[in-house]
Amino acid sequence: MSLSTSSYKGTRDLYPEDMRVRNYIFSKWRQVVESFGYEEYDAPMLEPLELYAAKSGQEIVNDQTYRFTDRGEREVAIRPEMTPSVARMVAARRQEIALPARLYSISNFMRYERPQKGREREFWQLNFDLFGVEGIKADIEILSLSSAVVKSFNATDDMFTIRISDRQWIDFVMRSYLGLDETRSLAMVKLFDRFEKMDRSSFNEQAADIFGADDATDGINKINSLLVSNIEDLPAEVRGAEFASIRVVIEELAKRGVTNVTFDPTLMRGFDYYTGIVFEIFDEAPENRRAMFGGGRYDGLVGLFGVEDLPVVGAAPGETMFVEFLVAHDLLPNLQPTPQVTVLELGDADSSSVVTELRTNGIRVTVDFTNRKLDRKIKAAVKAGVSYVMFVGNDELTSGNFPLKNLVNGEQNTLDLEQIIVTVSS
Repeated sequence: MSLSTSSYKGTRDLYPEDMRVRNYIFSKWRQVVESFGYEEYDAPMLEPLELYAAKSGQEIVNDQTYRFTDRGEREVAIRPEMTPSVARMVAARRQEIALPARLYSISNFMRYERPQKGREREFWQLNFDLFGVEGIKADIEILSLSSAVVKSFNATDDMFTIRISDRQWIDFVMRSYLGLDETRSLAMVKLFDRFEKMDRSSFNEQAADIFGADDATDGINKINSLLVSNIEDLPAEVRGAEFASIRVVIEELAKRGVTNVTFDPTLMRGFDYYTGIVFEIFDEAPENRRAMFGGGRYDGLVGLFGVEDLPVVGAAPGETMFVEFLVAHDLLPNLQPTPQVTVLELGDADSSSVVTELRTNGIRVTVDFTNRKLDRKIKAAVKAGVSYVMFVGNDELTSGNFPLKNLVNGEQNTLDLEQIIVTVSS
């Protein structure tokens, strides 16, 4: 029997060149969130299924979660997201944690959904959350941090847009402006959540079904009145107290130099736990126009664990979407392989002392001690992307001088160890 070399559908094999990209992104993420004072945590891959059933939404739990019964007859799930887990962890130490708590993780998740460009069944995310702060200052910090995360890769304002809305405003619009009851409001929110992925006629048709025949025409007209690019063009009926926080957030972000922010009345966000500001970071590359990641306020989740509740706001950039963004905007640098030098042993020479000295001085070294011909060893080093090969024979060990060949430009010089360390390091 011959086994397949393919990975499980919706997952990826990560070869060294892929890991270089991943590690580059993760290192940038860590640098930025830690500069804002966030500390790293992690949580188990397996959680009780009920953890997600409480707040993640029926689509996540019923259609996308990898769930099974373990050998102890417990219903468990491979985590599809991190928010319920971190809420559980904070609740477990509710009295011990210093507030406000700034927490982040870089972890992997699994969802059983259709693999497509930028979306996989196994994926990695940066999650950062601010616990214990009411009001818009916390919202502004998370939005500012989200912008800083993107800009840390040398992105400019024209490359992405921050689209914001507010769950309380959305609820007001659904109930008071569109006149929908709870069931139809939920259906309309889910429809709006697919707005970017639908043609307008299909959207209107499905919206009409939600309104019902008697109210469809008036309802569609009211929806049209919401789809404006300028806040001031919104109907006066929806620019009241429920809308005030959106306006203030936009103004305060502008004071902090975050000016690529726009109000998006179609932005709903799919998770059931959002309670206030919601937002998405939108990629403006013509070939890649879609949401990169999002977040928002989810007060009420910590209280589900039987402790005093905490206000929370957070966001979750995904690795795959970030790669797409960096490639689309030509922001991904040329990431070099880990080895800087491959030492080629000549004859029966023992290079261990030389290799140790190089490594002690921070040089990344591999040793080719195979019995292949010298030209094949050099070709292998070139194929691996190594910058230099160093020839070590008994004569070289005696003299302390070693031929060093630059595989990029073809130059070769005989240098002592100190000179080699300086050359390779530079």
